[in-house]
Amino acid sequence: MNEERKQGYRIMKKEYLRLEQAGGPLIVLSHVENVAYGEMVSIKLNEEEQRTGKVIKIDGPNVIVQVFEGTSDISTNNVAVTFKGEPMSIPLSGEILGRAFNGVGEPIDGLYQIPSANRQNINGRPMNPVARKYPRNFIQTGISAIDALMTLIRGQKLPIFSGNGIAHNELAAQIVRQAKIEGETGDNFAVVFGAMGVRHDDADYFIRSFQTSGVLDHVVMYINTADAPIVERISTPKCAMTAAEYLAFDQNMHVLVILTDMTSYAEALRELSSSKEEVPSRKGYPGYLYSDLSTIYERAGMLSDREGSITLIPILTMPNDDITHPIPDLTGFITEGQIVLNRELNQKGIYPPIDILPSLSRLMKDGIGETYTRKDHSDLSSQLFASYSRVQDVRALSQIIGEDDLSDMDKLYLEFGRNLEERFISQESSENRSILETLDLGWEILSVLPTTELDRIQSEILNEYYHGSSETDSEDASWQC
Repeated sequence: MNEERKQGYRIMKKEYLRLEQAGGPLIVLSHVENVAYGEMVSIKLNEEEQRTGKVIKIDGPNVIVQVFEGTSDISTNNVAVTFKGEPMSIPLSGEILGRAFNGVGEPIDGLYQIPSANRQNINGRPMNPVARKYPRNFIQTGISAIDALMTLIRGQKLPIFSGNGIAHNELAAQIVRQAKIEGETGDNFAVVFGAMGVRHDDADYFIRSFQTSGVLDHVVMYINTADAPIVERISTPKCAMTAAEYLAFDQNMHVLVILTDMTSYAEALRELSSSKEEVPSRKGYPGYLYSDLSTIYERAGMLSDREGSITLIPILTMPNDDITHPIPDLTGFITEGQIVLNRELNQKGIYPPIDILPSLSRLMKDGIGETYTRKDHSDLSSQLFASYSRVQDVRALSQIIGEDDLSDMDKLYLEFGRNLEERFISQESSENRSILETLDLGWEILSVLPTTELDRIQSEILNEYYHGSSETDSEDASWQC
């Protein structure tokens, strides 16, 4: 469309002066023409007050608009509604790094709005599966349980499943402070942090945490507080992913995106769906929850013709700690693994309270090993999983017969389990372990067990890294082959 036609379109814009209905966050107009889904709307109440909305449903000549600021003081005949003819967009440039915005891209740090002619639609574009590049190279978080046992790979989508009251905010902040890609510098590594429905003190905690740790200059934040409109909550992850796409594919940066809490996003979606009187699905959530979540999650990845990458860690709280709840259930289908936080470990004072047995990273095998971490990483990880699984069986048995009546080998497994939880999984929120420190610590803890129990490790790796006591004769070592 040339400029003359654009000018003509502006002149021909209609102003609608009467509503069919106004209530909650929604207004309804009838006899509307040439309107698109997702189009932005200007709502003028009087000479001084103006509000913003977005088209969320079109039913023939009827249009439903969600008002960002709500519909208080709006009646059916005291407004002037104008459709802007464009979707919601945010300005983007390299200056967004070090800044904090709300869920619709407006500054909340007391500074200026980004002066950029480059405005991008927050709804994004689907990433062509054929153009995707397979994720490689691990991202070091400095957290042993994640780096060793459910390794985060550059370009991966790896969610964290938490529960109310568990320290997932602290974990998110620690990952932001410590995450790095081996061989990359601060010049081409950035973090996009999106928070939805957080309390004001939590929002202040994140900002202070990034400031005091000195990482704020390569972090951009999109923060939606709990008292903000739900339409802003729905826009927050889309703004964050749009900023990540700009940094990754226009500025060739490696971007880590952390979104917390996706449960708040899904509940806002449910509230909006109920307002539109849509037929509910499981637990009242809309039937399109899966496809809606996928439009966010699938924007992460790597493109074969671009240098940059987007790695995504969505954090969600499981209602009643139920991992089969629709939000974690559908998230698990879309993403490539999960990190599960455990309430029992949290009550023991173990931080981060990562339950390693139900946790996994499906892309881990392609980003570890001699080329990326160390040659013993895969075998060590497999053995730690297997041995900790045995610990759960021994603990269950000890509750029946008592710990004193356990065999000597079972007592060794209990000691191994305690050491793994208290020294390997648990670490200070300010402790940043390198991958080599993590692997060495894993071997130190694993060496509590005799070699007869280490049946997941190749013999040459066992001989090189194991430094415990062997209780077998040489002829009993054939299991290692």
